[in-house]
Amino acid sequence: MSAVRTARTVVAATLVAGLAATALAAPALAAPAPVSASSSAQAKQDHAATQQALQAAVDAGVPGAVAQARDGRTTWTGTAGERKGDDRYRVGSITKTFVATVLLQLQAEGRIDLDDPVEKWLPGVVQGNGHDGRKITVRQLLNHTSGVYSVTSDPGFQEKIFGPAFLEHRYDRWTPKQLVDIAMTHAPDFAPGTDWNYSNTNYVLAGMVIEKVTGRPYGKAVENRIIKPLKLRATSVPGTDVRMPKPSSPAYSTLSADPNAEVHDVSRLSPTLAYAAGEMISDSNDLQTFYRALLKGKLLPKAELREMTTTVPISPELPGAGYGLGLMKQKLSCGKEIWGHGGGIHGSSSDAQATRDGNHSIALNFNADWTGDTQAVLEGEFCG
Repeated sequence: MSAVRTARTVVAATLVAGLAATALAAPALAAPAPVSASSSAQAKQDHAATQQALQAAVDAGVPGAVAQARDGRTTWTGTAGERKGDDRYRVGSITKTFVATVLLQLQAEGRIDLDDPVEKWLPGVVQGNGHDGRKITVRQLLNHTSGVYSVTSDPGFQEKIFGPAFLEHRYDRWTPKQLVDIAMTHAPDFAPGTDWNYSNTNYVLAGMVIEKVTGRPYGKAVENRIIKPLKLRATSVPGTDVRMPKPSSPAYSTLSADPNAEVHDVSRLSPTLAYAAGEMISDSNDLQTFYRALLKGKLLPKAELREMTTTVPISPELPGAGYGLGLMKQKLSCGKEIWGHGGGIHGSSSDAQATRDGNHSIALNFNADWTGDTQAVLEGEFCG
């Protein structure tokens, strides 16, 4: 959820800044076919560039890196440093795709219209300094065209949450309303619908909308509508639990813009600082299962999936990139187009991407937030 350095893609730069029982039939995906000894050797060769990118991240100072890829029915897992192939990790803004999926499901059931004004569901919440929930739609929250100021851009919040003061405040509990209220002390970035800018406040509000529609915590909606149907056993919405489930490796941060600053173990923290903008935990296997199911139409009807994959431009500098509803597309150096989301939170930089047909996918994580190039891993996997 915290901001990162790379301008490689605007999304990577801002992403890692970082329900009631479903009526939708979403059967669990079949497990990947076992890999024979001969195919294992071939897989090692096929993913050599991906493995090299993982090792390069460790050579650059990342303590541990993991990636798992699926191509058709074959699976390959690569690690470098102290990460293990089945490690769980905080996925940061990848949470946003889960949240957007739930809201699209609710729309398909007729319980909400994404073109509803935010004010209809959260009266009086989005107001102040030019913000007006009557003029912002739920859809604009999901595709970041709302203009709502991002709470993670607030200097005071940054100092307390992302700087050295984190060590003192790591277990503080935040309510979603507190996060929104911080954002409301600033002017909007632009008038709704006139531009694009990544804002974590958008998804804090989206989580609040889910809770208003369903009458239950948004995390229950994610669990009942996505996690349980897909049997994502390593995936969770931790709520107020500061611990990391096992297996996992420590997460590390310098808590500073100085890459040479002291490194801290930041594995334990209050997920409430991110809420629906980035609190979830998963592993590389589960993330691929989710994105493959999503893109193959197993979680949403065709109309809603079409809406999710209808993108708005991110930047003139990135003509091949666009942001849909909690889902991003980008074009790699070799011309291949991939869909997914990146995510970052203290000591954890992640990415999960797949081809539009969902047949070739990868999910990866670095257990550091100050160095390492996740984009190089994507390029290695899809471009070789």
